[in-house]
Amino acid sequence: MGRKALLERHAYPNERNFTMSIKVGDKLPKVTFMKATSEGPQPVDSEDYFKGRKVALFSVPGAFTPTCSARHLPSFIDKAAELKGKGIDEIACTAVNDAFVMGAWGKGAGADGKVTMLADGNGDFVKALGLEMDGSKFGMGGRGQRFSMIVNDGVVEKLNVEEPGAYNVSSAEYMLEQA
Repeated sequence: MGRKALLERHAYPNERNFTMSIKVGDKLPKVTFMKATSEGPQPVDSEDYFKGRKVALFSVPGAFTPTCSARHLPSFIDKAAELKGKGIDEIACTAVNDAFVMGAWGKGAGADGKVTMLADGNGDFVKALGLEMDGSKFGMGGRGQRFSMIVNDGVVEKLNVEEPGAYNVSSAEYMLEQA
């Protein structure tokens, strides 16, 4: 295998070279997210957050990155009312970024009141899901893959993992068809 192909396989894991541990029907792992608030970053326990409600959760490789900022987060902001009209109680975005970055990105994008920004600063959540990726060749380090899921009372009901470089099945439009 050539160096370029090896780097791409390492930077963008997919079903051919990694084992995704999370699947439909599984309970989400217990982790602590961080959320920016007016009082500073606050911990968010995943078990408490997902308990007793239906959440549309999506993950992006990084706040302020091109596709994430131009298409992914805006799609969920634009479709928030429609998703909630289909029984989604909350919409949440996560990325391997700190709470300050996630808070600033959400505020700048107009996510307040529509999409909750949950920081997975150390990548604990995506690692526990088996959905991490290595963005080192882009200077990004460890990140999460682009994916979306519907979580009902802490259990994965729908799971959509993008192919490397794609933006289709993790969009709000696709999720609307599943809700």
